[in-house]
Amino acid sequence: MKKIFLLPTVLCIAFVFSCKDLVVTEPESNLNVEDFEAAWNRINDVYPYLDFKKINWDSIYTVYLPRAEAAHGDEFYLVLRDLLAELKDGHVYYRTKGGGEVYPYYPQRHFKDRHAYSPFVVRKYFDRELRLTESTTVEYEILPGNIGYAFLSDFHKTYLIDEFPGVLEYLKNTKGLILDIRQKRGGDYKNIEAVVQRFLTEPLERNDAYTMGEKWVITPFQPSGPFQYTKPVVVLINGSTFSAGEFTTEILKQLPHVTAVGDTTGGGSVGGGDASLYFLPSGKSIEIGFIDIRRYDGLPWEWLGVPPDIRVVQTEADILAGRDKQLEYAIEMLK
Repeated sequence: MKKIFLLPTVLCIAFVFSCKDLVVTEPESNLNVEDFEAAWNRINDVYPYLDFKKINWDSIYTVYLPRAEAAHGDEFYLVLRDLLAELKDGHVYYRTKGGGEVYPYYPQRHFKDRHAYSPFVVRKYFDRELRLTESTTVEYEILPGNIGYAFLSDFHKTYLIDEFPGVLEYLKNTKGLILDIRQKRGGDYKNIEAVVQRFLTEPLERNDAYTMGEKWVITPFQPSGPFQYTKPVVVLINGSTFSAGEFTTEILKQLPHVTAVGDTTGGGSVGGGDASLYFLPSGKSIEIGFIDIRRYDGLPWEWLGVPPDIRVVQTEADILAGRDKQLEYAIEMLK
């Protein structure tokens, strides 16, 4: 009997010790304090909105240094998360060991409006199935009454550079156009240009941008493409419109034939692109923007957002009832 139970017992003990090695092995090195110092200093050196947001970054240091010193191993990720959340910036994130991006903060307007839009409700207003571009970045069709509609879902890669010309070609004979930029986040500046330049009839000064307080010298936007769409345009926005979607809206709002309808956008104007990625001493990385981009009124849209020309409040209850009041308003404007 002793022989019968001995082998399972030995195997169990060996398994316990091997699991312990896998789960609680101490990290090869503990650079938590060094990582904290590097993150705090990077933000202090380049982040453009500390004064605008009235953040006392020195006091933040005294609060978080003891937490960094007390953190063991991956507990530091919690410290890093809370430190970055102090910026209240929807562009700021850190990467996990697996490469995932963790955003410690989302604007409150995003949470207010994230369920106040539904593509399924939008489709009820059409008498035909909507078209999709090859990348599925743009969903578009012509509404009853010869009103064009295009939902822009992604400003990344070269999707809009490659595909928006074909979308506009299909919609060029409509009597008005709805650009739906609700629920958008982030993207490439060249995609923004690819859209806005198709609505210009003359050069348009770009909105101001600063790096470390130094103003950029930028050439104006220029009309581009085989034709310009000059008939009435309505841009639909809400609190989940963010970053590149806000940028596109702010530029288009300067044009006399464009009206922004909906609700104030989320508020994320800091820029930096790939150069925003910053590696800490341990190899962990954080994303901290350093370009201060402004609205045409001189204020950043960070925190403030881009307000609509005409505010039409829409709630989750409206969507659950099968109504898109913002889209309905746009349709009535263009009839």
